[in-house]
Amino acid sequence: MQSSHAAAAVSSAFDDPNLIAYGGLEPVVRLAERCGLPALVGEYIRLPASKDGTGAFPAAKVMSLVGGMVAGADSIDDMHRLRHGAMGRLFSGVRAPSTLGSFLRSFTHGHVKQLHAVARRFLPELARHAPLLPGADQVAYVDIDDTIRRTYGYAKQGTGYGYSKVKGLNALLGIVSTPLAAPVIAATRLRKGPSNSARGAAAFVAETIRTARACGANGLLVMRADSAFYGADVVNSCRALGARFSITVRMNASVKAAIARIDEDAWMPIKYPKAVWDEEGQCWISDAEIAETTYTAFTSKPKKQQVTARLIVRRVKRLSTGTVPAGQGTLFDTWRYHAAFTDSPLSLNDAERDHRRHAVVEQVIADVKNSAFAHAPSGHFQANAAWLALAALAHNLTRAAGALAGTFHARATTATIRDHLINVPARLARSARRLTLHLPERWPWSTDFTQLFSIVHAPPAP
Repeated sequence: MQSSHAAAAVSSAFDDPNLIAYGGLEPVVRLAERCGLPALVGEYIRLPASKDGTGAFPAAKVMSLVGGMVAGADSIDDMHRLRHGAMGRLFSGVRAPSTLGSFLRSFTHGHVKQLHAVARRFLPELARHAPLLPGADQVAYVDIDDTIRRTYGYAKQGTGYGYSKVKGLNALLGIVSTPLAAPVIAATRLRKGPSNSARGAAAFVAETIRTARACGANGLLVMRADSAFYGADVVNSCRALGARFSITVRMNASVKAAIARIDEDAWMPIKYPKAVWDEEGQCWISDAEIAETTYTAFTSKPKKQQVTARLIVRRVKRLSTGTVPAGQGTLFDTWRYHAAFTDSPLSLNDAERDHRRHAVVEQVIADVKNSAFAHAPSGHFQANAAWLALAALAHNLTRAAGALAGTFHARATTATIRDHLINVPARLARSARRLTLHLPERWPWSTDFTQLFSIVHAPPAP
């Protein structure tokens, strides 16, 4: 590629009032309105009245924040992107960044809980209007994990050093996915940086499972988590709501003893990275093997809190025959062991493979951190908690737009959806009291954009 004109023949000027940088934001905002987001905000968020009007018109302010995040904003100042060119003619009620910042800083813990209530009700509406979770009536997965959002300086409330030895805030996410669908965020919590991962996990798991059920996950529902969430309260919370669990266990003495009791003939090779299929033996030749045994967990708890289920173990050959971790003995001289405690009804091979797919939550965390939650933008803790909840709303709304656009964008990251379908330059024209978005000729993803646009502007089903 090279310039087609001499440098002196090219000039620039920011002088066209009819241009828009985010033409795809219009159908996304229309989708949010069709799913009732402004009405939910008006019903559930009750900010106190003030002389400066901070608590007034919460629906317009939430829609401005979510719209900005969908367009790529990752800080309060980034909301300026909604106030350029013809945006004021295409959208009404867009608020200035200073107003939005004051709005967020007015949030208390109770107001953040109100925003969580909005999110819990909005996601099932999205699932009803878009093929967001296909196959959820057969099988679905809830994945729980937390992450540290790094912060800098000393002005932010709640920051501290957590398990990763990084100074920041602790964000807890609960996601829902199916084998056919990309994950959406069902619940969020922002916690102080030094918070233990499992703090409040049982209630959080219950909330995520209930939201998943409301989204149509009425078949097999499996909650997956890593060893930080291995506890009697989390497991029993799943069982109380009719969900299955699959949780990585810590290698304590009783787990090691259970692994030692597994007969050597019970181990079977699995398809693992670098595994080779042996035609003659009709099996995988791999350095990974799996087996299972029955295990009773939480024996130090009262009898009613103890749980007996399957202990699924994967072992991988050690690359080094050097020092074995203390306390593991000769059992671990050759193999590294990874165990999951589960009551999954699937076969051993399927249950073990499904548990490894818990890593999908890391993709969501990376996606959110590369978009709206790239920063914790405020010095106020509750403002950042509200920002995280709004980032989840924007993530789910973007996913729903991608699902309506077509099969490719239904599985794409939000960054890809934003680049292909939302950040589309457009020129706004008015004729006969009708607005028209003139979009670039030969746009590579025009078919998917047109499909999304047509669906959200079609008359609603009776």
